[in-house]
Amino acid sequence: MAAPPRPRSLPIAPHAAPARRRLELAPDARDVDRRWRPIYCVWEITLRCDLACRHCGSRAGRARPDELTRAEALDVVDQMAELGVMEVTIIGGEAYLRDDWTDIAAHIVRRGMTCTMTTGGRGLDAARARAVKDAGITHVSVSVDGLRETHDMLRAVEGSHASALSAIASLQDVGVPVTANTQIGKANLGELDALFDLLADAGVRQWQVQLTAAMGRAADEPDLLLEPHQVLDVMAALARIKPRADARHIRIWPGNNIGYFGPYEELLRGRLPAPRSCAAGKATLGIEANGDVKGCPSLPTAPYVGGNLRDAKLVDIWERSAELRFARDRTAAELWGYCAGCYYADDCRAGCSWTSHVLFGKRGNNPLCHHRAIELLREGKRERLVRRREADGAPFDHGLYEIVLEDWPGDELEAARALVPEACR
Repeated sequence: MAAPPRPRSLPIAPHAAPARRRLELAPDARDVDRRWRPIYCVWEITLRCDLACRHCGSRAGRARPDELTRAEALDVVDQMAELGVMEVTIIGGEAYLRDDWTDIAAHIVRRGMTCTMTTGGRGLDAARARAVKDAGITHVSVSVDGLRETHDMLRAVEGSHASALSAIASLQDVGVPVTANTQIGKANLGELDALFDLLADAGVRQWQVQLTAAMGRAADEPDLLLEPHQVLDVMAALARIKPRADARHIRIWPGNNIGYFGPYEELLRGRLPAPRSCAAGKATLGIEANGDVKGCPSLPTAPYVGGNLRDAKLVDIWERSAELRFARDRTAAELWGYCAGCYYADDCRAGCSWTSHVLFGKRGNNPLCHHRAIELLREGKRERLVRRREADGAPFDHGLYEIVLEDWPGDELEAARALVPEACR
């Protein structure tokens, strides 16, 4: 059942800080920095948004005070093409709220890159759908986070669920392939089966799922976040849905913070790349609307911005920024807590850096792991998260949590064991 609306004590749409300018770069690039190239970029072209989602990590709403001009944005497109980027996903905020969004998209296509788009869909009507098509955007992912009541609660706008479904229909009417994406948390965990049926009936071709991370507005409401042991429920639900998805020719695409060496990885991912460790600054790139560059768009701004495109060329930031080099250089020596002693430590390196950093203020220990939850279940143990410090209310901020290890309650233990294959119990 959807949680009721809650009062807010922090700004819904805060003013973003200015870009992080004149950051120091290493004097030279190394061979390893030249070897890695970003094949995929997620580009926040504006932080302006027409929704105020309760789980929005960037606290989108207002445009940044110093967003790139049209000329600057088109130059960034040229630099991405020269660096070897193959696909660019434009996001916001809400990308279509930037006046020149179609110019940017069309230039991405002209430079030989695939352009895709992610949207909440509130204002993506027939005219904007036609603009998507004319700009050459190859497909659009519409965010749908539950059935009507749950989605509208999470998106904080009544009618946003109907708008998202209408956006899907408008895009299909003009021949743009549509996928859907869903953040999984406590509010919608029990709706995944019904949500899949809804999306399948709406005609989506792919369903990307990821866990809600404790960043931005989600950091303000811990009761929206999954407990680590609920990863067992998530993976069991996705495994249950997968045969139905295959029958309807819909790909389930688990995000990089879902899974990790559990029994359902091959079933769910098939030929998709299994997450081995963080790919930020290796194969992925994130750009904020003011020209700040990160190795991954989801990472918090302050610790991970390596440079600004008004100060340096993209290739130089990519190759010479310490903040973008971290995943190229990290080893298992960085790990701590449970992850430090894990059998998969050398391969996994605590998985998604975003998920762990926004919980603990540092990388290296990720409790939202299927393998870990199963191993603890065998001992009759589970983990839960307790917030010890609130977020300060800025875009891409986070609080601080600690992990509590506890016994499974006796009346829940057998039900939890039933969520994993018998060989894993």
